[in-house]
Amino acid sequence: MSHQPSPMSRWQFWIDRGGTFTDVVGRRPESDGTFTLVTHKLLSENPEQYKDAAVAGIRHLLGLKPGEPVTPAQVECVKMGTTVATNALLERKGEPTLLITTRGFKDALRIAYQNRPRLFDRHIVLPELLYSRVIEAQERVGAQGEVIEPLDEAHLKERLWAAYDAGLRSVAIVFMHGYRYTAHEQAAARLAREAGFTQVSSSHETSPMMKFVSRGDTTVVDAYLSPILRRYVDQVASEMPGVKLFFMQSSGGLTDAGTFQGKDAILSGPAGGIVGMARTAELAGHEKVIGFDMGGTSTDVSHYAGAFEREFETQVAGVRMRAPMMSIHTVAAGGGSILGFDGARFRVGPESAGANPGPASYRRGGPLAVTDANVMVGKIQPAHFPHVFGHAANEALDGDVVAQKFAQLAVQSGRSQEDVAHGFIQIAVQQMANAIKKISVARGYDVTRYTLQCFGGAGGQHACLVADALGMTRVFVHPLAGVLSAYGMGLADQNVIREQAVEIKLAPDALPGIEATLDALAATARTELERQQAGSSTAVVHRRVHVRYEGSDSALIVPFGSQAEITAAFESAYRQRFAFLMQGKGLVVEAVSVEAVVPGDAPVEPRHALQPARETPHRGMVRMYTGGVDGVPAWHSALLVVREDLRPGDVIPGPAIIAEKNATTIVEPGWQAQLTDLDHLLLDRTVARAVQHAVGTTVDPVLLEVFNNLFMNIAEQMGLQLQNTAYSVNIKERLDFSCALFDTAGNLIANAPHMPVHLGSMGESIKTVIRDNAGRMQPGDVFVLNDPYHGGTHLPDITVITPVYLENNAEPTFYVGSRGHHADVGGITPGSMPPFSTRIEEEGVQINNVKLVERGLLREAEMIALLESGEYPSRNPQQNMADLRAQIAANEKGQQELRRMVGEFGL
Repeated sequence: MSHQPSPMSRWQFWIDRGGTFTDVVGRRPESDGTFTLVTHKLLSENPEQYKDAAVAGIRHLLGLKPGEPVTPAQVECVKMGTTVATNALLERKGEPTLLITTRGFKDALRIAYQNRPRLFDRHIVLPELLYSRVIEAQERVGAQGEVIEPLDEAHLKERLWAAYDAGLRSVAIVFMHGYRYTAHEQAAARLAREAGFTQVSSSHETSPMMKFVSRGDTTVVDAYLSPILRRYVDQVASEMPGVKLFFMQSSGGLTDAGTFQGKDAILSGPAGGIVGMARTAELAGHEKVIGFDMGGTSTDVSHYAGAFEREFETQVAGVRMRAPMMSIHTVAAGGGSILGFDGARFRVGPESAGANPGPASYRRGGPLAVTDANVMVGKIQPAHFPHVFGHAANEALDGDVVAQKFAQLAVQSGRSQEDVAHGFIQIAVQQMANAIKKISVARGYDVTRYTLQCFGGAGGQHACLVADALGMTRVFVHPLAGVLSAYGMGLADQNVIREQAVEIKLAPDALPGIEATLDALAATARTELERQQAGSSTAVVHRRVHVRYEGSDSALIVPFGSQAEITAAFESAYRQRFAFLMQGKGLVVEAVSVEAVVPGDAPVEPRHALQPARETPHRGMVRMYTGGVDGVPAWHSALLVVREDLRPGDVIPGPAIIAEKNATTIVEPGWQAQLTDLDHLLLDRTVARAVQHAVGTTVDPVLLEVFNNLFMNIAEQMGLQLQNTAYSVNIKERLDFSCALFDTAGNLIANAPHMPVHLGSMGESIKTVIRDNAGRMQPGDVFVLNDPYHGGTHLPDITVITPVYLENNAEPTFYVGSRGHHADVGGITPGSMPPFSTRIEEEGVQINNVKLVERGLLREAEMIALLESGEYPSRNPQQNMADLRAQIAANEKGQQELRRMVGEFGL
């Protein structure tokens, strides 16, 4: 790929060091002043061949021998994303870390919010703590900055020396209210440095935001990962002395190697993919894209519609993080995801074969993985896949061992080898489609109006299948799709983000103070860019405020402006996210942030004239086992097309395999690919997809797992809908709710991992509705109850039940239910949980099998009358109604998804 003239006469390298492969894009200068992009892919771990894959890739493209230095005379700069920090966090192989916190809070980060990530595990394994020792400092500062107990420096110094003597060199300092009142943390940091600690992370510098647990976790992560990251950065820099080295941050911006911190490195690699996706999609004219980045270890999915989406609080590997990150959802279904059969169900992941030993076909004795399934069905042709395997790193994939291992599974499952492999691919596709639903459909985006942009080494192998599973009809594949994350490193902006908590009511007299804080943060951001020699004079500074309703915990980030502009932007964003506004509630500016950006290079890709139509150039026909136009899997004769043989205007009808240096793209039957004038592949569905599959009633280990994933995903989508549209804090923020699906008799089919106490009894509520309304239910009816004598728990837990009618069915085929803890339903105490009640009437309004919606019409007046009735009525019936509407909406989401599923698979 040639680019326009550039004054630069030295190489640039853009690198994505992933969990399985390391991708290198080199910008090579040409004698005529232009430059050309060249690529190289190699295993991230191959200890027999090289110490570090990134440096080995650079040497390969420069033509240098192993160990030969890379100099500034040859290389202008290196821009890199790395999974070093991510892997250290996942594998708990970071630096042994000391935590210093306020006396009495040594277990606060262990207790955290008492979330259980795997709710139904009977043997609970808590995430391993990142810190190995705790010092409780004798100090305390109040919420308003009053010094309740001065820091006892002598006491702290003594314990710091003891920790140092025990071998600890990294320390995280997290004091109560330290994000705002910093003196004690600063003093503790000074003492730690004097004691000899080489990594000192203080919460007021690392995460100057409210919330002790997430601020503390972020600071500990920084202390735990930064030394590992620093050693890696220093090792890379030592092999390229004098070369400018930049790293991608989780926020999607580059930073100088000297300022790269552990807390900003978690999504370093995937963030490059988002940048590459957005920039190339805009160039090609695709305004709305769903990113589908399938690598060797996992699949990252993302949403882009003109602006990068970031999250400022997230959870990674059991650790809460408050740091700006690209909004990326990851699912453990990559090319290296291990395949298993337990005698009843096929399973894909979550364990990965990684790069070493890798999948079975990698010639290192690894287990069967998704890549092997694609080899088995002919979608990966070993002769046209990179020859980087075996101990000499020069062999092709081993198809023979793959066939042997699938033959063993075929005997165990009573299916053919190719059918077993195809089944595993179906499961992996469903997992990836469900991940995309979480970042799109569950947030109100209609994916059928989007283009699926696939990238990553394995993305093109599954793109058509994933698009089909989502009802999408267009797939975009960039010529550098196999290394797009690396390409994105070269297109990324250089940025600095600064945040500060303010906690002030939004009012006209508060704006000058907010603006002054933003100005101060902007000045520090510009200074940092100057220190990185990034040309701060060209920097664009974005000022933003984090706004929430009073009494709420859901802050949204909007641009700073006048009070009216901030309010309008907040209400627009809130309505988009939650579908309603909290009337009469004031707004609070929780925090402010600035982002100083030095724009990166825009992609410059030449346009070519479309050539006249011709027969598709191909290098033969191969056998490929996949679903046909009718959806029934069979062996097909597929075109084997090599990308470099194509010219703009060429059309490739499916089934076909398009092989290129760094990726393989599968054109499924019913699809067609075309090479555009930008040398991009555009895949479109040309034949309507078969609507129904004849599933049958025979126990099928593939469909068992597919339906397990589908039903669970429907319940999870119901939960997200309820969380987003609920009014009360109990449901929206404490997540005290549950959603589930039931069969025609009221038996539980599937539930999301919500509240066990709800799920164990909700089925009895369904059966009560079925029994008491036999022969009288109609489509569009919705029922409500909280009666503990009919499957309810305590009275604030209100259950909404919707019968699901399928077309032409006189009786419901399914039921969907959602139970949520309302803030109040009356009783002798607010909250409706009196400890000394002697009669159920003292706990609130009792609801038993009441019709909430009749044939699609909400019976609001009747419901409010019921809530206001009795000896101790509800204190806020309107809030009850708001939450009931949210539960109705959640059930409606469940209905829609069930109908869509039945439309695809039949009954």
